[in-house]
Amino acid sequence: MAGSEAALGRTERQVVACVRCPRLVAWRREAARQAPARFAGEEYWARPLPGFGDPAARLYVLGLAPAAHGGNRTGRSFTGDASGDWLIRAMHRTGYANRPVSLHRGDGLRLTGAWIASAVRCAPPENRPTSAERDNCLPYMTAELDALKDVTVILTLGAFAWNAACLQAAVSPRPAFRHAAEFRRPDGRVQLGCYHPSRQNTATGRLTEPMLEAVFHRARHLTAPPPG
Repeated sequence: MAGSEAALGRTERQVVACVRCPRLVAWRREAARQAPARFAGEEYWARPLPGFGDPAARLYVLGLAPAAHGGNRTGRSFTGDASGDWLIRAMHRTGYANRPVSLHRGDGLRLTGAWIASAVRCAPPENRPTSAERDNCLPYMTAELDALKDVTVILTLGAFAWNAACLQAAVSPRPAFRHAAEFRRPDGRVQLGCYHPSRQNTATGRLTEPMLEAVFHRARHLTAPPPG
């Protein structure tokens, strides 16, 4: 475990210092300068976001990218925005999180058996990273998965994360994304698909809380150690 934590620490420092994508560097800073009134006066993180969670995780949860006024503000993925509210609530109900809310980095949230990361580590304009920006971030996902040796399931939130995870594992041909899709990757891990808990999906009913929880229950079943 000590080796895994050291490797994760190295990757975290590399991620936070990253300036590979000039467009994203400019946007994350611009978002902080033009904070909406409800966040006026807050000091924004405005840097890339490393993954976080349990170094002994068996489940790796991969999102799209930080929100401009969510993770880019708070310094932790799925923290301080509506998507994070949905995700962490579902993870709490399925035993992966010790509390049902994710407000800020010092809020006491702890994950057990799970790690959360994003395919792109900086907030992108209009939540739309480019393929080149995705490719620049892929080595960070690989480094985390290399360190998280107990991970057996990768749960991807949305088609962008699904495709990024397929690319990271050199999956060809790439299975089509759909909610609750699953397949076994070349590295032996199972990849699950889930609609992203974005406002667009949750407000329209495309993704409901029971649907989201069902995917985490499936992940829980798949990550359970073999009996005996």
